[in-house]
Amino acid sequence: MKAMCEKVIPSSNCSWRFVKYELPNIDFNWHYHPDYEICLTLNSKGLRYVGNSIEEYQDADLVIIGPDMPHTWHSTSNDDSSIQTVYVAQIPKDWINGVVEQHPELCLLKRMLQQSVQGIVYGKKVSIQAIELFKKIEISPPFTRYVLLMSLLDMMNNDTDAVVLENNYYSAENKPYAEIDKLDNVINHIYQHFTEPLCADELAKLAHMSTNHFHRFFKKRTERTLTEFINQLRIGFACKLLINSNLPISLIGERCGFSNVSNFNRRFLLLKKLTPSQFRKQVQAPSSVA
Repeated sequence: MKAMCEKVIPSSNCSWRFVKYELPNIDFNWHYHPDYEICLTLNSKGLRYVGNSIEEYQDADLVIIGPDMPHTWHSTSNDDSSIQTVYVAQIPKDWINGVVEQHPELCLLKRMLQQSVQGIVYGKKVSIQAIELFKKIEISPPFTRYVLLMSLLDMMNNDTDAVVLENNYYSAENKPYAEIDKLDNVINHIYQHFTEPLCADELAKLAHMSTNHFHRFFKKRTERTLTEFINQLRIGFACKLLINSNLPISLIGERCGFSNVSNFNRRFLLLKKLTPSQFRKQVQAPSSVA
């Protein structure tokens, strides 16, 4: 499924964009853009897709997503037909990175912005506190909006319950330029062939390295071993097939590159904390999104 590139235009007299959506449900809209996005979803439950991460969400879901990371939320209508609300702040990458670099007071935000490349989900306490900030942003003039945005970022940055998503959707963001080409060759090959048997020796040749050096290089640059990276990619694809098809689980495992169903079930359970059959039942239940 190809993500659509979205053009983000800042709000009037602002360096960033604020928008509030009120919807009967959230349609699947797989897209990306070169901006950071803070999204607060209220009175809604369904599935949140961020790169290769697919998770259930429910009321007061606060997330930040880094530049160029494909994402969408997807929900059905509420049983009582009540409106679902989505607050969105889209912050141009060059602008916020420049502001952070130029002001020592904001240097603590660097780590959060870097981690947002994978997506970060915040705890319920901060998510609920964010509601009042977004309500104020909605009715405030541009300067006050700027101050409130900084307050929101500071509150998110100090959330001890924040969780970085287990997401191996590759982005060159924040990678040293001299190493991007080497890693890109390998990553592109993995993305094209992850459902097939992959050999570390052959991947090392693509990077012009010895196999041992390649394993160390890959883990340092992606923060995952080669096996973890490939398995997470395969499991992410398996989730899409479990959601969008009625294929037998054994066939899905095979199509995702696993040699046998036992290995598929074991790897899926390790990463998703439930079996493929449990996952399928969960996402196809009436209260979830199929």
